Amino acid sequence: MTALLALLGLAACADAPRTEEVPAKADVPPHYQAVQDGEYLIPAVEPLHLFGTNPRTEVDYAGTEEPGTIVVDTHARVLYHVKEGGKATRYGIAVGREGISFRGTGYVGRKQEWPSWTPTANMVRTRPDLYAEYAGGLPGGLENPLGARALYLYRGGRDTMFRVHGTIDNASIGRATSAGCIRLFNQDAIHLFENAEIGDRIVVRTLEQSLAAEGPYMDDAYGRAVPDTPENRAQLEADKIAIAEAEARAAEDERLAAEAAAKQAEKDERRRLRICRNRGIDEAECPTLEELTAEPAST
Repeated sequence: MTALLALLGLAACADAPRTEEVPAKADVPPHYQAVQDGEYLIPAVEPLHLFGTNPRTEVDYAGTEEPGTIVVDTHARVLYHVKEGGKATRYGIAVGREGISFRGTGYVGRKQEWPSWTPTANMVRTRPDLYAEYAGGLPGGLENPLGARALYLYRGGRDTMFRVHGTIDNASIGRATSAGCIRLFNQDAIHLFENAEIGDRIVVRTLEQSLAAEGPYMDDAYGRAVPDTPENRAQLEADKIAIAEAEARAAEDERLAAEAAAKQAEKDERRRLRICRNRGIDEAECPTLEELTAEPAST
């Protein structure tokens, strides 16, 4: 009994988990500020990623799905969690590249905080350069690509291997860049996790359903989903020109820098050989310029 009381006393005196106070950013909405989640400090979402339909928003919803349904629109790159009274929470998402994104319907079969991640055998086989080192799995945490929360998509009682999850790459939201899963900002993944239930139905819209509900969408010059309008088409062409010009300037700057570096290397080599000749050192045994010009060690 004495030993048990001693252990309880030590437990009571143990330090509480440490949290880090992070000043709020004035240009970031409250629900995208940095958040302490257990032992992990999730960074704030930078304002440049909160464009278009990316920010979480409560919206009117005219669809026929029952409350609790998660509706994924991979074309408009939004996810709706349907509520009562013709309302829904809309989230911006990143989706799988064309041809490897989730299709059809499923349901939430499992939920996990700070999930571990293991690439599929197909991912390791097709992209060993990216995934081979993680074949044994990666524990949950800020470096894990599944982010802070994951909903596991099941169909017919079996795990489909697709997830609705957080991300460590906020720049991906609004784009089709992931390896097939549906990503959200970590703050949004936590929000959806807290409101979704095991068994909630998941519906992925077809292109026809997306067009009827959202209208046509297109990718802008940066790969972000935007409404397909004449204005956005014109902006796409203007941005393509601006990007091409910026890339050309960067390439020219790189060429000039390489040319200058080569000239400096030639100059240094001539200097090295000249110093060796002046000191009577054979060219084959001539040290590096750094060694020749190093200050003598002080005694």
